[in-house]
Amino acid sequence: MLELRFIRENIDLVKEKIKLRGITHNRIDEFAELDRKRREQLSEVEGLRNRRKTVSQEIAILKKNKQDAEGLMTEMRQVNSRIKELDESLAAIEGDLQEIVMEIPNLCHDSTPRGTDDSENVEIKKWGEPTIFSFAPKAHGELGEADGSLDFKRAAKISGARFALLKGFASRLERALINFMLDLHTQKHGYMEVLPPFLVNTETMTATGQLPKFEEDLFKTSVSERDLWLIPTAEVPVTNIHRDETLSQNELPIKYCAYTPCFRSEAGSYGRDTKGLIRQHQFDKVELVKFTTPETSDMELESLLADAEEVLQLLQLPYRLVVLCTGDLGFSATKTYDLEVWMPAQNKYREISSCSNFLDFQARRGGIRYRPKGAKKSALVHTLNGSGLAVGRTLAAIYENYQQEDGSIKLPEVLKPYFEKRF
Repeated sequence: MLELRFIRENIDLVKEKIKLRGITHNRIDEFAELDRKRREQLSEVEGLRNRRKTVSQEIAILKKNKQDAEGLMTEMRQVNSRIKELDESLAAIEGDLQEIVMEIPNLCHDSTPRGTDDSENVEIKKWGEPTIFSFAPKAHGELGEADGSLDFKRAAKISGARFALLKGFASRLERALINFMLDLHTQKHGYMEVLPPFLVNTETMTATGQLPKFEEDLFKTSVSERDLWLIPTAEVPVTNIHRDETLSQNELPIKYCAYTPCFRSEAGSYGRDTKGLIRQHQFDKVELVKFTTPETSDMELESLLADAEEVLQLLQLPYRLVVLCTGDLGFSATKTYDLEVWMPAQNKYREISSCSNFLDFQARRGGIRYRPKGAKKSALVHTLNGSGLAVGRTLAAIYENYQQEDGSIKLPEVLKPYFEKRF
């Protein structure tokens, strides 16, 4: 979230940045009025408390001298009553202000291109040539159903729509991809592997920005009056590893990678990508998360992006890199790159990774700080994350780009060692 004082002192900038995101209905004017009222009441409370202190001393003197203090005592009762009234009003105002602040998205980076939706995202580059076949390529879902490795009908029987049952080759490929990605990021890119909980509390969801705004996109469980949420991405629990902690600058940057299943309700997406693995309620992902200093976060975003790109390059999957425009930017992000992999059956590129810098937006929500060298006060870290990669979509891309005319799937060279292992 943004700092209350920053919003107050930069109200026009915040309005402009929100407008760039295409958000027309917001509560910034209400924030300004509530903040003005809050400061007025705080000033009045301070004056009344000073008056109460003075009157208390005067009453004590009068009583000591056995003089009449009833007039001052009446005034004291009135002052106390007004202070109580103002305290209650301030509590309500501060609650409203906090609610508004939690609804305000991060400010888009100055380098983020302006635009209204994903059609105005800006292509940075392409890597590899789109795969060309001498036959009509089939979609990954059709290929998987034909050889029995992807079973959507039985998954629907077990759980409902937008679930998949992977069998045989597909399940082995999914496991191979997870191990390949984790090995690459830990052994070459220097990330520490973690395996976090897949159920998290409300504070954890709030710190990374999923709550309160995106509650309808989440799966929630309630057992014994305890609310727990299924994670939509490993970003959520991994970023919260250091919630309410103050780190040493010597520890930064901290780089974590994690495999987790992810769970999303996909509210509002009905009718889109109903076939195949592109938009599922449950999917696997390997996530990259960084904690950095403000001075290095821009550089660390480029580094994180390169780490995600290398997965696609080693798999020899054609892709393009785009930077999201202001209208397509996520709530907590200030700048985001998307990697989009080539899907031959759709004859288009599809998102397979988003790499974002959040500056101190999540850190302020989660109280994640560090102590700069030589500084007396701590400061907020910057957080970043990106998919390295979405495993199900990577599997789908391999099916489509490595398909043979007879419907079989050729294995990428880099994955062969993971299939040759026997236990």
